[in-house]
Amino acid sequence: MDGNGRWAQERGFPRIFGHRNGTAAVRTAIETCVQVGIEVLTLYSFSSENWARPSDEIKALMSLCVDYCEGERDALREHNIRVRVIGRRTGMPEEVIEALDTLERTTAECTGLTLCLAINYGARDEIVDAVRDIAKRVQAGEVEPDAIDQQLVADSLYTHDLPDPDLLIRTGGDLRVSNYLLWQISYSEIFVTQTYWPEFDQASWLDAVRDYARRQRRFGGLAETGDQEP
Repeated sequence: MDGNGRWAQERGFPRIFGHRNGTAAVRTAIETCVQVGIEVLTLYSFSSENWARPSDEIKALMSLCVDYCEGERDALREHNIRVRVIGRRTGMPEEVIEALDTLERTTAECTGLTLCLAINYGARDEIVDAVRDIAKRVQAGEVEPDAIDQQLVADSLYTHDLPDPDLLIRTGGDLRVSNYLLWQISYSEIFVTQTYWPEFDQASWLDAVRDYARRQRRFGGLAETGDQEP
């Protein structure tokens, strides 16, 4: 969801104007994923590094988060969309935590698209929290050190109940992953577009999906021989 602020500034508006317009792109993303048959959509909504932004922007973002949770809650439930929130709760305003918890609880029984919101999220924090959890289990005698493997680490992450992403879409053109799902995107395909998030419409989504469909995923192996589409 990158490029909200730049999109607004290039048009002479304050950055928060771009963030507000970005919520419309969230609705488009959800609708498109449902139509295409995508099962999980994870949105990098607010990173643990975003606290370094100006205080007025942070305050506006927190308010926008509450407004989204309260304003979209019934519609998400009616469309059978389950919401999962990943990231640390510590440091966030109580009203934001309450709004997120209520949204998760309200949609917990939904069985359609899973909308995962990464808020106050940092992949390094996630890995540190997983290591701490495993260390506590070892100390308690629940896990033997030699039994620690990739699956145990994956099961200790915030995303333990979600599949690894097949496709990572980076809007705004930056060629970096910005501390996002570092463990989970080990073999994800990456699609980078110069389009800012507020302008990432359904056509943009379909372009990304088509690009992904043309790729051959090897997971470290060799490409299959024979005739292949370009």
